[in-house]
Amino acid sequence: MKDNRGFILSFDQGTTSSRAILFDHSGQIVANVQKPFTQYYPEPGWVEHDPEEIWQTQLSAAREAIAASGIDPSEIVSIGITNQRETVVMWDRDSGKAVYKAIVWQCRRSTAICEELIDSGLEDEFRQRTGLRLDPYFSGTKLCWLFREIPGLKALAENGEILFGTIDSWLLWKLTGRHVTDITNASRTLLYNIRDEKWDPMLLSILGIPPQILPEVLPSSADFGVTKREIFGREIPVTGVAGDQQAALFGHACFSPGMVKNTYGTGCFTLLNTGMKPVWSKNNLLTTVAWKIGGKTTYALEGSVFIAGAVIQWVRDEMGLISSASESETVATSVPDTNGAYLVPAFVGLGAPYWDPSVRGTIFGLTRGVNRAHIVRAALESIAYQSEDLLSAMRADYGQDIEIIKADGGATANGFLMQFQADISGIPVLLPEISEITALGAAYLAGLQSGFWTDLNDIEKNWQIRCRFEPDMKDKECSKRLDAWHMAVSATREFKV
Repeated sequence: MKDNRGFILSFDQGTTSSRAILFDHSGQIVANVQKPFTQYYPEPGWVEHDPEEIWQTQLSAAREAIAASGIDPSEIVSIGITNQRETVVMWDRDSGKAVYKAIVWQCRRSTAICEELIDSGLEDEFRQRTGLRLDPYFSGTKLCWLFREIPGLKALAENGEILFGTIDSWLLWKLTGRHVTDITNASRTLLYNIRDEKWDPMLLSILGIPPQILPEVLPSSADFGVTKREIFGREIPVTGVAGDQQAALFGHACFSPGMVKNTYGTGCFTLLNTGMKPVWSKNNLLTTVAWKIGGKTTYALEGSVFIAGAVIQWVRDEMGLISSASESETVATSVPDTNGAYLVPAFVGLGAPYWDPSVRGTIFGLTRGVNRAHIVRAALESIAYQSEDLLSAMRADYGQDIEIIKADGGATANGFLMQFQADISGIPVLLPEISEITALGAAYLAGLQSGFWTDLNDIEKNWQIRCRFEPDMKDKECSKRLDAWHMAVSATREFKV
């Protein structure tokens, strides 16, 4: 039975900060607290976090959010968790202390292991079982690296003395003492068979992963345990968990097959709901679990752009062409076009659908007349071009047109970018009234299980449009620009030193 009273507390554990947000039944934010934490770069291409600092910042944010709201913890119906995906934590079963720094999804230290597996002809085996590519992005090869490089770790694992988890599992262990995860996070590890919905014995054997370290996999809306009484002064059920991009898809109420969301952050993450059957990509996208509720699993196609908002940071911090990210819109709209310039921001290689890690960024079409404003505009346009590459691949894989794009993330504040995305893709772009979509998705998953929301229709009523951008570019002009963009990408991929 639904109870509209009370609040849902959402943990949004991201790559650079831990956030806690309290939502009411209408999906409105009651309190929002964010805590940054330290980034560690011990070697080029390596990225680490301190698991204990993640826990402490998340706990502090939650307690401060409750205090700021003025509510009593007894009014919190349940907790939802969403998290940076693929990041690996290992900890001692008895002490609960991490045995190594968290290896972050961005970390490339397991590149050689991926290449070794690809050279052994195993990529299709992994893809058919997990829907993923053999890339250091995912958790499995990070775990393999730990067992190869850290003396004695494998023996401890085989003896059942240490546990593995993605960030959600680490937080759940600290909160409840249970060693569990949800299916969306499991599906990002390279260890989970999304056809059979279980940890895959063959893949575990290939990577040398002892199965006893793995968490129990639950649906995205489920009973994950209750918080220890000393944490918030009372036990609070944890009833929803999902990786950040799946939580954003859910927060956008993209419940029907064919619905798409795009998150414009440092990178761009585009997900398309494909319904209850996985679609195996022929265009270099990922096949992943979107969520599982009430015994029914929903799947998605996913594509990732590595450099999106980060190109505007580069224009600001490295090139000095703008003084703030918000200034990019004013500068870009001061000229009618890029004067023939195209910027391919492959600073760390190209993500989907190219998956080319060895290329680097380039600018094409430079003439004496190209100025600061043209470069800034080209940088913004590159975000939309890269997103259109993902959308085009999704249309081809899914076999149907995309009717709308639901967008979120910091770069959606740039009206020029949103309009250009609508123009170049020929698809309306919709922005939601509530901006914290990822945390809201986790709250919805939690609230469904705890009865705070009755069903998906109850949730869908909360999604309100703040702004809509309609396509306004002629087909001929659109095709001309896309052709030039693809020539620029091809040329970029040819230039390797």
